[in-house]
Amino acid sequence: MWFFDCPEIVYGEDALSQLEELQGERAFIVTDPVLHGLGFTERVARLLRRAGLEVEAFTEVEPEPSLQTVQKGAERMRAFRPDWIVGLGGGSSMDAAKAMWVLYERPDLKPDEISPMVELNLGRLAHLIAIPTTAGTGSEATWATVLTDKTDGRKLSLGSRETMPTRAIVDPALTRDLPPRVTADTGLDALTHAVEGYLSTFHNDFTDGICLKAIQLVFTYLPRAYTTPDDEEAREHMANAATLGGLGFINSWASLAHAMGHAFGSLFHIPHGRSVSLMLPYTLEYIAREPELTRFGDIAHALRLDVDVDDEPAAAVAVVAAIRDLCRRVDQPLTAAELGIEENDYESKIETLCEFAEGDGTFISAVRIPEREDLRNLFRCVYDGRRVDF
Repeated sequence: MWFFDCPEIVYGEDALSQLEELQGERAFIVTDPVLHGLGFTERVARLLRRAGLEVEAFTEVEPEPSLQTVQKGAERMRAFRPDWIVGLGGGSSMDAAKAMWVLYERPDLKPDEISPMVELNLGRLAHLIAIPTTAGTGSEATWATVLTDKTDGRKLSLGSRETMPTRAIVDPALTRDLPPRVTADTGLDALTHAVEGYLSTFHNDFTDGICLKAIQLVFTYLPRAYTTPDDEEAREHMANAATLGGLGFINSWASLAHAMGHAFGSLFHIPHGRSVSLMLPYTLEYIAREPELTRFGDIAHALRLDVDVDDEPAAAVAVVAAIRDLCRRVDQPLTAAELGIEENDYESKIETLCEFAEGDGTFISAVRIPEREDLRNLFRCVYDGRRVDF
């Protein structure tokens, strides 16, 4: 027996105005200092006040939020006692809001205890609204929560089906002023979600179409959103692609690029979307070595690539080439060396990278799971751009 989890999704032009219709007493906004300084907190708070709610905000969420930040926010939340929690921002703010929600309702738990194996009984005190301000993480449509343990720098992939947001508000206007670099990073994050969701061992009939559509949207609209930031059509479709990608992978699961990307990002402090998309072509080349387990032909068909879609190895080559071409079009690095990482420093961390990747919750869903030596070599290919031929 399986489940398909999905929030109520309010999307499109002026979707944010739905907040004016919210019924409740108190709303607690969780966001980051940059968005707060740009006025996003007040923009949302104003609408909540029009609905008659008292509002408080926690504006200290850092990139790759830590266990310690989540605990601090949960303490503030318990003092305010909201009936609505609003995660506002990129994946970091929305993930932090999910974890704070758990600790607010379950103060007996620690953040790293959030797990599908623990019954949480959420919703007794509050419900969660997720409002993305980037078009990539898809966190508004997932129950996944990625936190960082400051004690060792490890990223923890946590979550429970109960931490799925109650409602997602996907308003493309909130992404209009994103810098091009953030547009590229987050857009390629959405692509990685969709590609891995389609190729995961846990893919299913309910997620396949969603993932393929998200892939199509990213290929069509990401270059436009990157080169022409005020292209409203591109922004809207990229916002939708991000939510679809999140919805697709959370109901099938991400895979090896996320396991390796989480490890890489935590050790070298590289943004999540840039990390996982950097890994994607290499991990696809790796799983393509077993074509009887993959479905690259379907992706090639969806993208209308000039290749025999019934020839799985040829389709894999075409799909990987198309992804690398898309990365180049948005000036995305294709190797770790391009990020300015010294080779000796990188090599000295290979074993830790492997350890972190193997311990990640997405590692097991790859159709081809690497042994340690293959994983080492995969990370080395990522450094200098060598083709994966093993």
